[in-house]
Amino acid sequence: MAANPSSKRVLIDRANSTVVIFAGVAAFIFVFSLVATKTLISQSSYQNRVISAKRTTLKSLKADIQAANQLESSYQGFTSTPQNLIGGDPNGTGPKDGDNTKIVLDALPSTYDFPALITSIEVLANSQNVTISSITGTDDEVAQATNQSSATPQSVPMPFQLAVSGDYTGIQNVISQFEHSIRPVQIQSLSITGGQDKLTMNISAQSYYQPAKSLNITTKVVK
Repeated sequence: MAANPSSKRVLIDRANSTVVIFAGVAAFIFVFSLVATKTLISQSSYQNRVISAKRTTLKSLKADIQAANQLESSYQGFTSTPQNLIGGDPNGTGPKDGDNTKIVLDALPSTYDFPALITSIEVLANSQNVTISSITGTDDEVAQATNQSSATPQSVPMPFQLAVSGDYTGIQNVISQFEHSIRPVQIQSLSITGGQDKLTMNISAQSYYQPAKSLNITTKVVK
């Protein structure tokens, strides 16, 4: 008995539907596998970059800790000497006394303080048996208020003018004191008038201060 043509057609359609379904599932699995593989490779590459950055950071941290310990040891040795750098008593209160740390901070202050500079110059000159005629300069505190700190600080000049009178020895000692002063003093011009018994000296000079160095701690995003 011959097969019904319509039955054969139904069987063929079912077979074609099954093939299409299997082909669609296979294509979906293939595409999903490609996307998943790409994502896994991208994640793996990212994690490798993160691990590499962490290792670099850890290495830097270990070096920084070692450097910090060495710096602390050097600082303790520098500031704990029985005699300071200029021959004074670290625990005394005289003009040459104080530990080395205080001397360094006094030599190059980290903040602008023009009145303190004028006071230092006045004390220095008065100790040499001369008469101060005038100490002048421009207090630039307002302009320097914004110059607080930076990663690469530079020394800033603080100009002043000094006029004193006295005998030859006193005038000579004032100049010598400037040369040996804790604070750096750069004499730009100097004039001396008068006789052996009484001389008048006019000095135009400048000292310095240097803003504190800032430590910029940054973060890095690993992409």
